[in-house]
Order: sequence, then structure tokens, then C-alpha cells
Amino acid sequence: MGTPKIAQVGPSSWKIDPAHTAAEFKVKHMMITNVKGQFSGVSGTLSLDEQDVTNSKVEVTIPTATINTREPDRDTHLKSADFFDVERFPTISFKSTTVIRRPGDDLEVEGDLTIHGVTRKVRLAVEGPTVAGKDPWGNTRIGASAIAKINRKDFGLVWNTALETGGLLVGDDVGITIDAEFIKA
Repeated sequence: MGTPKIAQVGPSSWKIDPAHTAAEFKVKHMMITNVKGQFSGVSGTLSLDEQDVTNSKVEVTIPTATINTREPDRDTHLKSADFFDVERFPTISFKSTTVIRRPGDDLEVEGDLTIHGVTRKVRLAVEGPTVAGKDPWGNTRIGASAIAKINRKDFGLVWNTALETGGLLVGDDVGITIDAEFIKA
């Protein structure tokens, strides 16, 4: 007779896999099209309460110097004091404060988002976490996707240039998407 399995009590610990995680954004350029970019090297942790997901917590850190919009000159400008000021503010961070279950399997995660040294409450719409699966090396993995829209000016990112047509070069609203894969610790 084998030893009975004991159900896990309390949250499980997970770590972001940076090789399989993307933090992306999009913002209007000249009020006519979206420019997209992404950050690499995303790190963070998830404390997942599988019995009551609303007791879960997540923390994410994004290195600002990794910004990539596929245009080196634009990336250099975005790293400058006009925007992210990566020398003074090397990371963007998010720390959850509340998890809310929505109809179906969707969640909303509210927390403190810090960009450019300014912290504001932000609510992310979240799909997931997915059902856990084993990779070929025996690690247990789950995934989740989150989206939000912020106003960059709320975080002190106010640089802009007026256009001859009356508009502005850079839009204020920024769409954020994070697709994260977690490995069980």
C-alpha cells in the first residue's frame, strides 16, 4: 500500500521564464498608426493559490534598457531622459494588490505599476493561468496573458512634438500586453 497523496495547502511558487515571456506595448505615431515595441529579460514571481485564485500574488520586473522597436535611433531616444531615462530608472515594475475573478475563467489583477519612478494603480485583464504542463526536462509550467491601457503622462512620460497638421508626434494612450510563462519553483 502506497503513501496517500496529500492535497497541497496554500499557494505554490512560480518563477517567470524570461526566454518564453514577452512584454510589449503599442502607441500611436503621428495619430495615424501604432508603433509597437517590446522589452526582454522580464523577471518575476507568482504565488498561485489554486484553491482560491483571488489570494494569488504576482510581481514583474522589466529592464527598460532592453527596449526594442526595431529602429535603433528611436530606441536610443526612448532610453534617453526624454522618455524612460534608463540610467535613472532601470526597471518598470508591477506588484499585484488584488485579484478579482470575472465571469468565466478571466481575472482582473490590480496592482502598483511603477514607470519612470512614478507609481500608479493599474488594472490588468488576465487570461489564465493555463492548465499546468510538464516540459521535456521535467519542469512544470503554466502561462498567462495580461493587457492594460495606460496614459503615459500619468507616469511622467510627457515628451512630445507638435505636428504641422495640428496633431502630436506621440499618442498618450499606451496599450500593454504581457505574455508570461512560469516555471514551478
